[in-house]
Amino acid sequence: MKALQFSRLAALAAAAALPIALAVPASAATAINFDCQADAPVVGPQQVSLTQNADVTAPATVAPGGAFDVVIDPAQNTVPSDVGGNKVKNINTFALKIPIPANSSFVSADLAGGSGLGDTPPKIDFANNVATLSFPGPIAGGSTFKLPTVTAHLKAGTSGTIETKLAGTSYSDPGLTFNAVASSIIGDVTAPTACFPNPSPVFTTTTIG
Repeated sequence: MKALQFSRLAALAAAAALPIALAVPASAATAINFDCQADAPVVGPQQVSLTQNADVTAPATVAPGGAFDVVIDPAQNTVPSDVGGNKVKNINTFALKIPIPANSSFVSADLAGGSGLGDTPPKIDFANNVATLSFPGPIAGGSTFKLPTVTAHLKAGTSGTIETKLAGTSYSDPGLTFNAVASSIIGDVTAPTACFPNPSPVFTTTTIG
């Protein structure tokens, strides 16, 4: 029973750190539902549904070949200190994949603000048409934090529409990964967690023209 409680703890503790990627046509609070699986020791994989809010923006139209920005401003969160009688020690090792939409190309990305994320600042790397926001943490259980605002600078293609979505289609193809560490009757246990948006909505439709 304790092991089952821990597996739920690992997934739920990690929930507080979920970031949000990519945008809506005007500034608005957007809720994304994530389907997550925590690979908890002893009892094996455990599933949990998670929701995170963010204010996100992108233009409705852009000229062919024109520059435009997608801005992601995640809401503040608090890591649970205790779930199911188990103490949450920390959550750490975050990586969020932001796919560059079809009919656009990546130019650069800026990070601004953010707090409570640990000693190492977040960074964005770009490879294989995916921008990845990552940082090691840790974020202690019970603490409040805010992810940085991300501004992605993109270039429009020649025609069509540019639809922004989150990466990830399954537990084996996640758009978001992280670890949760908790105290249990068998000692400190780390549960690697993989998430994908389910359903995966289109957040922005920008028309080229």
